[in-house]
Amino acid sequence: MGIRLIKSSFYHEQETKDKLCDFIQKSTQLSISEYCKEFEKKFSQWQGRKYTVFVNSWSSANLILLQSLLNVWKINKWDKIWFSSLTWATNVMPIIELWLTPIPVDVDLNTLNTSSQTLQECLKENNIKVLFITNLLWFCDDIDSIKEICNEKWIILLEDNCESMWTVYKGKKLWNYSLASTFSTYVWHHMSTIEWWMVCTDDEELYKMLYMTRAHWRDRNLPKEEQDNIRKEYWVDGTFYAKYTFYTMGFNVRPNEIAWFIGCEQIGYLDEIVQRRDQNFKRFIEKINQNEDFYKIKYEHIDLLSNFAVPVICKSKDILEKYIKKFGEKDIEIRPIVGGDITQQIFWKKLYWENQKDTNAKLIHEQGFYFWNSPEYTEEEISLLLSLM
Repeated sequence: MGIRLIKSSFYHEQETKDKLCDFIQKSTQLSISEYCKEFEKKFSQWQGRKYTVFVNSWSSANLILLQSLLNVWKINKWDKIWFSSLTWATNVMPIIELWLTPIPVDVDLNTLNTSSQTLQECLKENNIKVLFITNLLWFCDDIDSIKEICNEKWIILLEDNCESMWTVYKGKKLWNYSLASTFSTYVWHHMSTIEWWMVCTDDEELYKMLYMTRAHWRDRNLPKEEQDNIRKEYWVDGTFYAKYTFYTMGFNVRPNEIAWFIGCEQIGYLDEIVQRRDQNFKRFIEKINQNEDFYKIKYEHIDLLSNFAVPVICKSKDILEKYIKKFGEKDIEIRPIVGGDITQQIFWKKLYWENQKDTNAKLIHEQGFYFWNSPEYTEEEISLLLSLM
């Protein structure tokens, strides 16, 4: 019995596909339209944020977030942007592409995330403008203390929440600790719309900038009142040129109505998905933390944790090889911990040389793996995974 990372494209897949086919047949417009607004409104309500902007990919979400901060002059080119070194490439690449200065911050071995203690140590050596933290694999460290430090030091805190949808820490969902946060609905993440992403914020100025940066920085998708205001500000002829005026730097990273329709359908299953993964995780992590081959994962400080992939950090490279073989013999797909230590990646070494330090991120990069935590697992599949640990 093999276990793949992706069991299906959507939760309740056949039902969702049937509705999608019907929607496509009846729809008169598949580019940006009313489903966009409906999904963004639903997700904002579900998350507890005022504003959501939907875009076409993870890298696009992080890209327009940083570009929008540049556009509203909250940051400037060459500013130092700290990022969690254990992350995915699309967290750091937009920093580099926009001529900002990336500085990696190490993570805690038992939470896989940056802590306030690590942040304080780094601040002894560097002054920074932004901390772009990754809440990795649905975990976090003491992000409330991190927020306090950022407030004291006038550091802009951003959260990359690709892998942490619905985690609740000290009564508050992750993503709500920062100025803005990004979320994934990639096909095998928490809720699938195939390939899309969101940016959430409570800041109205940033929201408007995100909204326009998503679409070439044109005003055609803004409400009429906002269109009138911006056209008046820049003396733009509203009768002919307005829809084709580009006000500042932006991109075309819009999704489409198909993705938004799927999102509106899938969001209704999200609570059920979260609960099933939470139940699975508690069974898996109990077995992992009892195994002397592995470093213990700290999670008790988190109120609700139902990740889509379960991390395992081996105490040596030889132990890692043993478990790669064990899982492989049962045809169970496993992967390294996300993108690993980004400073060990080839693109980073080409730009900034190799990081020779013995960091926790490097250890996790070299000795860690994860397996999928599917809400559709059968009891037989769960028992098989437990037997391997």
